Amino acid sequence: MKTIVLEEPGCFQLKETPAPSSPAPGEALVRVRRVGVCGTDLHAFRGKQPFFTYPRIVGHELGVEIVALGRPEPHLKVGDRCAVEPYINCGRCIACRRGKTNCCVNLQVLGVHIDGGMREMLTVPVAKLHRSETLSLDQLALVEMLAIGAHAVRRGQPEAGEWVLVVGAGPIGLSVIRFAQLLRARVIVLEISEQRREYCRKHFDIEFCLDGKTEVAAELQGRLDGDLPTTVFEATGNLNAMMQSVQYVANGGKLTLVSLVQGDLTFRDTELHRRELTLLRSRNATGADFAWVIEMVEGGKIEPGLWLTHRAPAEGMIAAFPEWLNPERGVIKAVVEF
Repeated sequence: MKTIVLEEPGCFQLKETPAPSSPAPGEALVRVRRVGVCGTDLHAFRGKQPFFTYPRIVGHELGVEIVALGRPEPHLKVGDRCAVEPYINCGRCIACRRGKTNCCVNLQVLGVHIDGGMREMLTVPVAKLHRSETLSLDQLALVEMLAIGAHAVRRGQPEAGEWVLVVGAGPIGLSVIRFAQLLRARVIVLEISEQRREYCRKHFDIEFCLDGKTEVAAELQGRLDGDLPTTVFEATGNLNAMMQSVQYVANGGKLTLVSLVQGDLTFRDTELHRRELTLLRSRNATGADFAWVIEMVEGGKIEPGLWLTHRAPAEGMIAAFPEWLNPERGVIKAVVEF
């Protein structure tokens, strides 16, 4: 079967590899149809992804079709189209016992810790399949990315009418924006790219888009009658931006860090203390987040097509991938077709 392997930083190879064996009870053999390209994949290509080793089959944003089941399953059948929850948890550790499967002590993420879905066929636990009768394969491949933002919003818990600042309008930031809007929060965006700011205005109805090149805290206070946002989500993947975001949170407010970077974060304790700031970390997503995303997409509340800007067939992905790293190409989300 066709398989794309990231042999080392900067080097993808298209190979022929053996197909998986028949699935065991509790597993499904799936045909991979779409693979979303994630920031994780981009960082891995650059050699800057934490928790990553080479060679690796990347790909964890998957739209698949079930080919075979290890045993009959009450809610799944051959031919079903599904999104894949790519976080393989142990089910036994303290996090799993408390329902926090997204941060399992022994977590293995497809395409990061273990080989992922950039191949024609894959065996996955049936518990990690989220079926939809109406979503397209493109939409299913974007469910995982949307679930990251949904989980962050569930962590931050913005309230209706509350001023929320989202720092960074990449794919995950846009997901945070949309799910915060679904909870009727009033969203402001901080983004250094004028192209992305215009995208937020046009497609996400964001009135206030700040460029980050001014005194951001002062500009926020000018727009909010002297106040600062009570909830801030940081989604840039930039170390300095993550540390600076403390300055944008109102006293008594919350800062949710969605980004992941290699490096140490340093915050001045007096700022945290003075604000009595609640600092939250968001990692991955849960099955409940996947269900929420699918419900919102099926109900027309979210249109994943707003994220999808580029695509390539598996045979053309290796040539296209370096271009997807170029900010001038305007890539928000690319998918690979198998």
